[in-house]
Amino acid sequence: MAEDLYSVLGVSRSADQKEIRRAYREKARKFHPDVNKTPGAEETFKRISEAHDVLSDPETRAQYDRFGENFRQYAAADAARSSEQPRRSGGTRYTWSGGGAQSANWEDLFGGGAQSANWEDLFGGGFGGFGRGADHTAELEITVEEAYRGGRRTVQVASPYGGVQEYTIDIPAGAVDGQRLRVAGAGGAGADGQDGDLLVTLRVKDSKRYRLSGADIETDLPISPWEAALGADVSMPTPGGPVTVHVPPGSSTDRRLRLRGQGMPRRGQPGDLYARVKVVVPRTLSKKERELFEQLRDESSFDARRGS
Repeated sequence: MAEDLYSVLGVSRSADQKEIRRAYREKARKFHPDVNKTPGAEETFKRISEAHDVLSDPETRAQYDRFGENFRQYAAADAARSSEQPRRSGGTRYTWSGGGAQSANWEDLFGGGAQSANWEDLFGGGFGGFGRGADHTAELEITVEEAYRGGRRTVQVASPYGGVQEYTIDIPAGAVDGQRLRVAGAGGAGADGQDGDLLVTLRVKDSKRYRLSGADIETDLPISPWEAALGADVSMPTPGGPVTVHVPPGSSTDRRLRLRGQGMPRRGQPGDLYARVKVVVPRTLSKKERELFEQLRDESSFDARRGS
C-alpha cells in the first residue's frame, strides 16, 4: 500500500497551501539528488515531488481526498462519464491520467482529432514533459552598509493562495545595485513537481552617510576651520570600521581624499573610498573664540572670494 501523500510531506490533512508548499521545499532541498547521494534519496525526492504535485492543486487534492491512492483511475472514470453528457460552451480543464496515450480519448480532449493538438502548448516545450514552474521576481532595497558587509534579509512575496510568503536570502559581501539572487524552487509550482525560482533584484540605496558609485564609496568628512587650515589626522567611520584620514593643510570644502581599497569588496580589485571635506564652523562662539577669530581676520590677508 502506497504511503499517504500527506505523510510523505509530513503535514496534516487540514494543512493549507502555505504549509504544503513550505513542507515540500524543506524536504525537496534535503533529498534532491544533486545534494543527497545516499541510496534511496532520488526515489524519496520523486515521491515528495509527486505528493506536492497532487496536494498543491486544489482539484487533484480534492480527488485524492475523495478516492485515495487510486484517485487517478476513479477521476478518469468520472471524467469519462461526464464526457457522455451534453457539452457546455466554454473552455474545459482536463486532468492528465498518466496512463499513456491509449488512456485518453483524443477526440474528446481536442474536439477534432489528435492532429489538432499543439504539443508544445500542451506540454510546455516538448512532448514528454509537463514543463517547469514560472519564475517569480521581487526587489529588495538594501543600504550601502548591507551591500558592503553582506548578511541575511527577509523578502516578502505575494502568495497565489492569498497572504504573503517570506523567504530568507543571503546577501553576498560586495553586492551591487541590480544584482540578482536566486532562491531555487520558490517560484510558481510546476506540473511535474519542478517549481520555478524566485529572482530577487537588489537595489542599493544611498544613505545620509554613504553614497555608492560602482565599487567606490563616497562619504562626507566634517572638519573644523583650524583642521582645514593647519591639517590634521582625523578618525572617520566607514562601512568596514573606523579609519584615520590625513587631512592636508589648506583643505577646503569639497576636496576629495582618496582611501585606496576601502570601497566595496570585489574579487581582485576592491573599490576606493572618497572622503569629501566639509568645513564646519561653530554655531556659537565663546568670548575668547570670538577674539581669536577677530584677531585672525585682522592679521590675515587671505581673500576667499579672490578669483571667484
